[in-house]
Amino acid sequence: MLIVNLVNAQESPPASEKAKQIEALVNKAAALIESKGKAIFPELRKKDSEWFHGDTYLFVYDLKSNVLLNAAFPAREGINAKGQKDANGKLWHEVSIQTVESKGSGWVDYMYPKPGQTQPSRKWAYVKAVKVDGIPGLVGSGFYPE
Repeated sequence: MLIVNLVNAQESPPASEKAKQIEALVNKAAALIESKGKAIFPELRKKDSEWFHGDTYLFVYDLKSNVLLNAAFPAREGINAKGQKDANGKLWHEVSIQTVESKGSGWVDYMYPKPGQTQPSRKWAYVKAVKVDGIPGLVGSGFYPE
């Protein structure tokens, strides 16, 4: 019940061109993942590409919190992130999963380090339900508003 309440309490990020770009990126990536599965992951990991540039990158995990792709933090791939909390104690993986299970897509905010940094910053991520080689999951990307 706690997770549902956290999802319902979410707001959207401030209207911005960056938020629109992130939604478009995630929607485009979701279509590719639906059609090509994990075979598209090497393309999604390429630095200085449409998919991964600056502090914009994609992440993909299944609905059991297994990290399938994290372009900026590849060491996270293959781990199960269930129960991991951000700096404020938010179970953001679970909130992201609940968002896609209940609405299909939506915005989630949490504290996460920018690539190359260790101190967390507020991040807004757009997450969308996707099937990865037939397995339900989600794809997302986000931005740091400050």
